[in-house]
Amino acid sequence: MTLATAAKRSGATAGRRPERPRDHGAWFLVLPALIPILVLSVGPLLYGIALAFTDAQSGRTQATGWIGTLNFQDLLHDTLFWDSFRIGLLWAVGVTVPQFLLALGLALLLNQNLRLRWLARALAIVPWAMPEVVVGIMWRLVYNPDAGILNETLRTLGLGDGRDWLAGLATVLPAVILVGIWAGMPQTTVALLAGLQNTPHELHEAAALDGAGAWRRFRTVTWPALRPVALAITALNFIWNFNSFALVYVLTSGGPGGRTRLPMLFAYEEAFRYGQFGYAAAMGCVMVAVISVLLALYLVGRLKGGEDR
Repeated sequence: MTLATAAKRSGATAGRRPERPRDHGAWFLVLPALIPILVLSVGPLLYGIALAFTDAQSGRTQATGWIGTLNFQDLLHDTLFWDSFRIGLLWAVGVTVPQFLLALGLALLLNQNLRLRWLARALAIVPWAMPEVVVGIMWRLVYNPDAGILNETLRTLGLGDGRDWLAGLATVLPAVILVGIWAGMPQTTVALLAGLQNTPHELHEAAALDGAGAWRRFRTVTWPALRPVALAITALNFIWNFNSFALVYVLTSGGPGGRTRLPMLFAYEEAFRYGQFGYAAAMGCVMVAVISVLLALYLVGRLKGGEDR
């Protein structure tokens, strides 16, 4: 072998990346986490999508038949479902936006060097530790028209005899939204507080030395560092709120007059009260599609934001 040939081979070998050995054993480490996801999430999702194209009903003596897109065609003309969809959007936006603003203010407060800060932080996450059913029962007692603490307080202050907040057509949705804000604030506060604590303190000191006020420091230092966390938690909160079920079901069961019938509640009633499993599965598919679009928009926005930086 000539020197030129040897040099050529060595150059080709040097320019080529060494192949990494494939570790097939890594799959065995992933399987314990992957199997429950496939069995409990992906499997039921695929089954529900397939069920949406059938006439499945409870108590049928005949075999379930394939009907194609008939359930979706009926759904397009179902004004009750689209009304519940509108209520779901109002609920999700009405809870998510104030929840974020209040949690941001609370996180900024808890990030200060205050006395008994540890106690305030512990109390701030108390609603997070309570199951949604317990939260719903507790707030039903608060809103009780006869002995609820809200109406008793209004009577004591001379602001009227109170009202049945969960039975009035004009008050029920704002009352339920208030409960959703209270119940969902802790996780938002914790996420924002973690983002605030990851912001370098030196940047705030430098901005303060330059004469920047509190608002300017927040706008130029705090918010740019907090924005990725804020966008992520807001997107997740919107999805969680749009898919809410237990809290609203315990509070109002979708009433009165369907004023709090969220899409998930409507699908539940169609499936387990009226036995229309195929039709309810079609509703679930529409909700999954909406959530997927929202997630896609969020991810595209995140990717564009990363490219801009």
